[in-house]
Amino acid sequence: MKKPIFFILYLLLSLNVNAQTPALIPQPVELKMTDAKNASLLDSNTIVFISDSGLLNAANFLNNYLQQYYGFRLKVTQHKNELKDKTIWLLADPVAYSSLKGYQLMTQGKSLTIHAATAENIFYGIQTLIQLLPVEKGSKHLQIPAVAITDYPHFAYRGMHLDVSRHFFDVAFIKKYIDYLAMHKMNYFHWHLTDDHGWRIEIKKHPELTRIGAWRNGTIIGLYPGTGNDGKRYGGYYTQDEIRDVVRYAAERYVTIIPEIEMPGHSMGVLAAHPELSTTPNVPIQVAQTWGIFNKFNNVLLPSEATFSLLNDVLTEVMDLFPSPYIHVGGDECSKIWWGQSEFCRNLIKEKGLKDMNGLQSYFMHRIEKFVNSKGKTIIGWDEILDGGITPIAIVMSWRGETGGIQATKQHHKVIMTPEKYMYFNHAQFEKEDSLTANKYVPLQDVYHYDPISAQLNSQEAQYIWGAQGNLWSEYIANPAKAEYMLFPRLDALSEILWTPKAKQNYHDFRERLKTQFKRYDLMNINYSKRYLQPY
Repeated sequence: MKKPIFFILYLLLSLNVNAQTPALIPQPVELKMTDAKNASLLDSNTIVFISDSGLLNAANFLNNYLQQYYGFRLKVTQHKNELKDKTIWLLADPVAYSSLKGYQLMTQGKSLTIHAATAENIFYGIQTLIQLLPVEKGSKHLQIPAVAITDYPHFAYRGMHLDVSRHFFDVAFIKKYIDYLAMHKMNYFHWHLTDDHGWRIEIKKHPELTRIGAWRNGTIIGLYPGTGNDGKRYGGYYTQDEIRDVVRYAAERYVTIIPEIEMPGHSMGVLAAHPELSTTPNVPIQVAQTWGIFNKFNNVLLPSEATFSLLNDVLTEVMDLFPSPYIHVGGDECSKIWWGQSEFCRNLIKEKGLKDMNGLQSYFMHRIEKFVNSKGKTIIGWDEILDGGITPIAIVMSWRGETGGIQATKQHHKVIMTPEKYMYFNHAQFEKEDSLTANKYVPLQDVYHYDPISAQLNSQEAQYIWGAQGNLWSEYIANPAKAEYMLFPRLDALSEILWTPKAKQNYHDFRERLKTQFKRYDLMNINYSKRYLQPY
């Protein structure tokens, strides 16, 4: 009698395992477990059918993942007569699926179907399919659970930032970073290309910007104020061909790159090459070697015609390289004390009838915005661009808390929430960190519990919240492994609050699903803090 009992127990256990809800991040809008007999088996004999060539990006992403981690690829076809028993159907039709906000995914025995109105939403369905795959490397037969998923994003803007000025990251890592965003259904990459600590983008008309501005003669050691300076020449930049390559790569993953050219502050990189554009034209300027903003050292761009001429040249080349409709122009932490000491600036304020230095910054940003708009683009700026007023179409990125974003919604500006308290991933994840970080604390649970729509907003104002963004400033992030450590798993939390409906967000459940996600990161050789594996 023992054998039948053991067999029944084994069968029940197997059914329970098969019926387990997949640990998906971000959590889909609706996920139903269906008849276990509808589970799919994916292997090298499976064929991917695409309804049109526009779905090749999604199919290629899946194939690249399968090749890298399981050692095989799938045949992709648009011809139904080539199909065999096992098929992944990728079906995009703006008419037939016009009512879908996102995508639907369903496993049906030997076939798996993802359908949507757009190729972009099919791509998001592929990211979910990848998370349905086993997390053991090298398996040639991949069991996919029987599910029916309906899914679409909570916010339209789902962004992540990377500062490459303070520390430079090569193209290979930038592409890997974009892959990380794509796999978490993020759709905007804010590329912080210039700052006090280095100018990182080739400008053909002004090669001196990279020849001089891309290099500093030393870097602070340790946490500010530091224990000295390493005295080592440091720098790097991206050629325009490299930029085009990265832009193409991101577009294939439905990630829009928003380039940032900082102004009028955070400009020591450009002023090292052009000290004549500062408020002290006869004083040599070096690319910054220490972190932070200090009025005594951080000179700013003079609002002169020569400055605007150079910036117009720069922005023209930048806008030619990046098809994004948005250009980030900084606008934060401008040390206006330098303008106050400048006779030219004092005279300009009188000439233009400006009220004060905030008015001068507004004049500066209006000049830049008018030029950008003339090229068919829209500016994004940190919330300081509100000082003195901006045009209604400018987009505000609120980092000094939520106040700027709230103020901007009342003025009917589109807003991206990125408050330092919740969205700065360069800050420590733990009160006692494993390595050197910025001296603040942004734990995983705070990221997860952040709501970009403030309780202070009424329903009309809330409509102007476009989404949110995490920021990764690189003062203490000098290599890809450290960048990954600071990014994961806070990127998981960010992706869920931006994609998953508020009513379905649950931190305890999220932490449970992270256990599977960490196994996937192990499979992908992604660095993350192992402390999250401990009970909490």
